[in-house]
Amino acid sequence: MPAQPSNFKRFVEVGRVVLLKSGPQEGQIAVIAEIIDHNRAIIDGPTTGVPRQAFSYRHLTLTPFVLTSLPRGAGTGAIRKQLEKEGTVEKWQKSSWAQKREAIAKRRSLSDFERFVVLIAKKARRDRVRKSLAKASA
Repeated sequence: MPAQPSNFKRFVEVGRVVLLKSGPQEGQIAVIAEIIDHNRAIIDGPTTGVPRQAFSYRHLTLTPFVLTSLPRGAGTGAIRKQLEKEGTVEKWQKSSWAQKREAIAKRRSLSDFERFVVLIAKKARRDRVRKSLAKASA
């Protein structure tokens, strides 16, 4: 019986870049430095301001990014060098996931007047598109 390929693509592994879902550093990214047990891992985010700490998997989201050749239990300095060498933080910031999170946060922080200005701009844009389509089809 042939082994079927796994449906899972992201695994909990040393070097996996994770997104924190709760706590004071919510929304920041960090790296798994060591696996403690089946519930927790030691994470570290030297370039993102996340201190080295034990963190539950329930409060982490695995990202598609992995630091290659990171040894188990690597220190903060080694993780920082690897992050800078591979440009992982920049890759994360350019990803559609991070940009979407940023846009949602920006939208949530708008005041009532700023939401009104966006509404007016959308109406104006919609009107220009409608007029140009009518002109093109006529």
